[in-house]
Amino acid sequence: MKLPQSQSGSDICSPLIQEDGDGKVLKLRFDVSQYAPEEIVVKTVDNKLLVHAEHVEKSDTKSVYREYNREFMLPKGCLPENIKSSLSKDGVLTVDAPIQPEALLGGETMVPIAHN
Repeated sequence: MKLPQSQSGSDICSPLIQEDGDGKVLKLRFDVSQYAPEEIVVKTVDNKLLVHAEHVEKSDTKSVYREYNREFMLPKGCLPENIKSSLSKDGVLTVDAPIQPEALLGGETMVPIAHN
């Protein structure tokens, strides 16, 4: 299933889960090419990933304001401390969120038995 791309081309619709060794990684990509690296913030709040960018430019003759906000619900098993992001030279922000293998088992957890 192909997700629609916005008319402006400013969205890269790509929630993608890839195999990574014995686990899986959620890969997200965002086109933030209209923003400088220092204008971009990536953070997690509860189980949501938030991407925010803001550009303000003022001169005597004009004023420019641009804002980018994306919110993505993280699947079970994505630990915020394991999420990594990188920004390419062409302005594509890639966020990798590893999914813990045990989370893919649907809530089943093996409990070890201690032998005395």
